[in-house]
Amino acid sequence: MARQQKKYTEKQLIKIANDIRKDVIKMLVKAGSGHSAGSLGMADVFATLYFSVLNHDPKNPEWKDRDRFVLSAGHINPVWYATLAKSGYFPRKELWSLRKFGSLLQGHPHNESTPGVDTSSGPLGHGFAQAAGMAYAGIMDNKKWRVYSVMGDGELNEGNIWETAMFAGKNKLRNLTGIIDRNNIQIDGFTEDVMPLESLKGKFESFNWHVLDVDGHNIEAIIDACNQAKAVFEKPTMIIAHTIPGKGVHFMERDFKWHGIPPNPEEAEHALRHLRSLGGKIECGDH
Repeated sequence: MARQQKKYTEKQLIKIANDIRKDVIKMLVKAGSGHSAGSLGMADVFATLYFSVLNHDPKNPEWKDRDRFVLSAGHINPVWYATLAKSGYFPRKELWSLRKFGSLLQGHPHNESTPGVDTSSGPLGHGFAQAAGMAYAGIMDNKKWRVYSVMGDGELNEGNIWETAMFAGKNKLRNLTGIIDRNNIQIDGFTEDVMPLESLKGKFESFNWHVLDVDGHNIEAIIDACNQAKAVFEKPTMIIAHTIPGKGVHFMERDFKWHGIPPNPEEAEHALRHLRSLGGKIECGDH
């Protein structure tokens, strides 16, 4: 039986995404390590997926008819963990144990320790391949659930991304939706300087994918793209979500140096003050 998602307005989803960003900052500064830019940049996508798109049940993470989600870009797991906690998979206080020994929340997603995590990831490109395998199994078993996989654009340097793209296109995995975090940065520079990727749309279309370009900070556009993917029957869908790395924290935005480092306490407080003033209105009672 399908679980019914609560209906959230666009304004509510924007607020949820901002709450996720604040928790990401707090997690990273407490951990003293982790990835800032991509985690902040993908908050709108994750908020939309978990609070408007995915068919899932936080009270029953192993529910057999749930949609499957795979974070192929495992290094941006702070945004995933913050979203899972906000959804109710585990208490929010667990977020402050990020990267600590014995924590539920390891430095990369680990399916044997974290509720709501279907597969471990971290080696770039592998998660996308696992997602395609899940989708293929779902079609073979005539299941109605869907598979979603988020990957980074720097991750597209990996050859197994393109092997997976060919496999999914050839097998017409209509139940597979890929989402690329197109923020144009990777650990050592801008993607188009390190290893040019364009035309991404043309590349995936040549492998028999339905491809959509969206603003990764536009909630309505993200929902519309996911709904369109559900309506495409003859091929998998790739959503290229154009995002701003470090979104919401002005001194991090578009700076590739923040790809793999956390803020220090002073920077974190500055970032939180900026996030708390979303829309020019200071949020009261935020700690």
